[in-house]
Amino acid sequence: MCSSCNSLQINMTDNGTFVKETGQGQTVSRPKITEMLNKKFERLSDIDKKLFSYGPIYLAGNAGFAGLIANSFYRRVLNVTQGRFTSSLPMAVLPFLTTAALYTATVTNPLMSGDLNCPTCTLIRGALVGVVGGGIYPILLALPVNAGLAARYNSAPMPEKGNMIRFWTNLSKPVVKKMYVVLLLQGLFGTYLSSKQFDIYLKMLKITDSDSEALHG
Repeated sequence: MCSSCNSLQINMTDNGTFVKETGQGQTVSRPKITEMLNKKFERLSDIDKKLFSYGPIYLAGNAGFAGLIANSFYRRVLNVTQGRFTSSLPMAVLPFLTTAALYTATVTNPLMSGDLNCPTCTLIRGALVGVVGGGIYPILLALPVNAGLAARYNSAPMPEKGNMIRFWTNLSKPVVKKMYVVLLLQGLFGTYLSSKQFDIYLKMLKITDSDSEALHG
């Protein structure tokens, strides 16, 4: 565990409820922590609330755009001219949905439940979601989509059974090289977004309204 992580311990009570133990020996149930953070979230500025709520949508939008770019590269390599809408729709929608779901599950929700108190871990998660969901996944998805179209319309010679892996690897190398910039930008954007969300999370923790009542209520 990194040195910057908060010293919060999660224990389970006799009735199966998860609780967090603070440095003062107080225990707070997970639902109570989520409720407290949600109340603090409502007291943030509109800019902070919008960035926290809609930030993953922007990252997912970039992932959808990356899917269209990867789709375009593979269409050119395989000389596919048919089925433009058929291939473009899933290449935009699936990376968008996957990236939004991944980021929400690994960064946003853990922050709002008080389970992610490590800034370094938050940045790493954001960067990985950006690279995997918004870069690697679109590349892996675009290959079979356009390979199927190329085989259907005979726009490019297909590999023999014993040479398929080498064929698709060699064909994908120039596409991956062209996607390096997209991978880098997605990683940087994921890192930036997660850092801003963690800063907003720290702002929520510093809000002191009726915390003592929430702890013992």
